[in-house]
Amino acid sequence: MSHLLARFDVRFPTFHLNVSLDVPMSGITAIFGASGSGKTTLLRCLAGLERAPDGFMQFGAEIWQDEKIGLCRPLYQRPIGYVFQEPRLFPHYNVRANLLYGFKRVPVGERRLAIEQVVEILGIGHLMERRIHKLSGGEQQRVAIGRALLTSPQLLLLDEPLASLDIQRKQELLPFIRRLHEELRIPVMYVSHAITEILQLADRVILLKEGHVVRAGALDEAFTSLQYRGSFGSHRVGAVLDARVAGHDAEYGLTRLEFHGQPLFVPLQAVAVGQVMRVHILSSDVSLVIGKTVAPTSVLNILESTIVEIREINQSSVDVLLDIGAPLVASITRKSCVTLGLQPGQRVFAHIKTVALNEELMT
Repeated sequence: MSHLLARFDVRFPTFHLNVSLDVPMSGITAIFGASGSGKTTLLRCLAGLERAPDGFMQFGAEIWQDEKIGLCRPLYQRPIGYVFQEPRLFPHYNVRANLLYGFKRVPVGERRLAIEQVVEILGIGHLMERRIHKLSGGEQQRVAIGRALLTSPQLLLLDEPLASLDIQRKQELLPFIRRLHEELRIPVMYVSHAITEILQLADRVILLKEGHVVRAGALDEAFTSLQYRGSFGSHRVGAVLDARVAGHDAEYGLTRLEFHGQPLFVPLQAVAVGQVMRVHILSSDVSLVIGKTVAPTSVLNILESTIVEIREINQSSVDVLLDIGAPLVASITRKSCVTLGLQPGQRVFAHIKTVALNEELMT
């Protein structure tokens, strides 16, 4: 698998970006952090719009920037598609003309995507003859993404493309962004400060704080790492799981998912058997039991797990990191931890009150 390697050290009067990256170029990599952490500056460096005096960037086998030898390809010489917070479309063109603007500038032999393919994935076929002012915010962003894709990029940079949209428009656009890497296999660097977007979209996360990378890794590991839990604010995600639909129980209104051979039940979904769904479990919804429960219980979701680590959060509570085939965190009282005699390496059963779906986190 090819990697993106980069080093940037950029100083401003009130801000200093100093980062080193080694990122697999597949799927969606989220660049996450609070406002002012350097997310957009990092994206601009990757695009060549912000020049680091001693910067270096290598995409796969190609070096796009090495200031030590005076090499720095400008944006127009980098096979990058860039989508800003605002669509930045041409208002005097209709949708078709906006899409063709980038497409026509790519030599025929270098075109990797067809217009029909991009239009179908983004669901904008019915909009082709409309002027830009006749589109909703979400539709405009889809067209902006389409225009960027039709430049046949090897890398797609998205700078908070949902920031200006309301919840409904975000929900409309998210499925189309998910399809980009699933069907086109173009790696995406996705800037956001919204945890809910990252939980739905990302495969891995780069966490920025005050211009420095403080965490980089797979999504499930980043959001369940006890060391960095405070970095994501109050959103205490206990697990991010991609589970496969195993069946439906219409009588009880449930869909059964399977994760590493263990079942999970969620409200009935209009999703085909075999399809993968991303679900989230909040650490506050997880309780721990020693041994299998013999007496009947109302809890449907019970996962066998192994304790990996226990970390004291405050005087009254602890986080317990579990291994269920992926990381899972349970937030319990310190008293419960002592009473149960919990220790790393111990086998326990995680009783899960609620398994949240993507859409539920947005409301």
